[in-house]
Amino acid sequence: MNPLLLGLQPYPFERLKALFADVTPNPAYRPISLGIGEPKHPTPALVNEALCANLAGLSGYPATAGESSLREGMAQWLQRRYGLTVNPVTQILTVNGSREALFALAQTVLDPSERDALVVCPNPFYQIYEGAALLGGAQPYFVASDPARNFAVDWDSVPEAIWAKTRLLFVCSPGNPTGAVMPLAEWQKLFALSDKYGFVIASDECYSEIYFRDEPPLGALQAATLFGRSAFKNLVMLTSLSKRSNVPGLRSGFVAGDAAIMKAFLLYRTYHGNAMNPVVQAASLAAWNDETHVQDNRAQYREKFAQVTPVLADVLDVRLPDAAFYLWAGVPAHVCGGSDTAFAKALLAQYNVTVLPGSYLAREAHSFNPGLGRIRMALVAPTAECLEAAQRIVQFIQTN
Repeated sequence: MNPLLLGLQPYPFERLKALFADVTPNPAYRPISLGIGEPKHPTPALVNEALCANLAGLSGYPATAGESSLREGMAQWLQRRYGLTVNPVTQILTVNGSREALFALAQTVLDPSERDALVVCPNPFYQIYEGAALLGGAQPYFVASDPARNFAVDWDSVPEAIWAKTRLLFVCSPGNPTGAVMPLAEWQKLFALSDKYGFVIASDECYSEIYFRDEPPLGALQAATLFGRSAFKNLVMLTSLSKRSNVPGLRSGFVAGDAAIMKAFLLYRTYHGNAMNPVVQAASLAAWNDETHVQDNRAQYREKFAQVTPVLADVLDVRLPDAAFYLWAGVPAHVCGGSDTAFAKALLAQYNVTVLPGSYLAREAHSFNPGLGRIRMALVAPTAECLEAAQRIVQFIQTN
């Protein structure tokens, strides 16, 4: 077996299952899960209709790069959303969701013979970044975050010797689990570092369409264009329909950016065999071409967070995020000793509500795990259900 597999850690939800193995949830309450970031709003009718109308596509093999009509539709969306001009032939590839693309991109970029190569990741982070680094033959380097700045990544804390060995940098904006959005000045700093040390920046933007400010989150390619970097050298962005269009089961997204990276990535994917199902391609085009359902989806999240956040803010260290659909909350020191894992166990046992311990979404680095003492709550269920969960959490805290 590949010995690199031994370096992988259990996924957060496997750890959560093990944590709850000896917990009996209170049967007096119906179960409510805020643990997994799986969209629960209805799938748009236009996606279902497109799936049913294009079943004939199953009779042929799909092209690895994706149909030209779909890539053109993706390019048009980038133009509408960010004001970008992106070549759909050379700068866009369809992918089966951003998760597999994040992993596969690392295998394309990293040189497995370079044993001291590093992949820089935020901390807390999406665990795919770590696994992609390890199975690509590199080591992850976790960057400290600043709780005083909504857990913004402290890039200035990274030593020059680390940047010199960095081959790939994963960023996530809006961030999981904090919901923080990277400002233009932060992008400028990362572009300068990439130019100096030659590493690739992979921008995970799957939460870009769920936001709570009037101005939508800045994207990586958008930031690059503002600095005159229209060729997107050493820069790619990855996005997905899962959160934007409530179709996590569709497994559909795309990668866009540096044409040289896209060429190598296409070669890798040709051998990897990850072409998108033609029926899914047709449904994806319908979704990318429509914004009405996206606006409705965003309005639902805004109403949900407007109701739930104030309720929880009375008892938890929590505030409305910039974007995404998570609340990243600090556990009170007087409840379960401030332990995120003990809090999650006791909450499930007493009130049948599931939350994810923050320490499962981070690693101890530089003598500190930034997720310790925090929990992540995914407000993906209907508003009434999320509000009921929040009210139970308030009762739990007030009685413990």
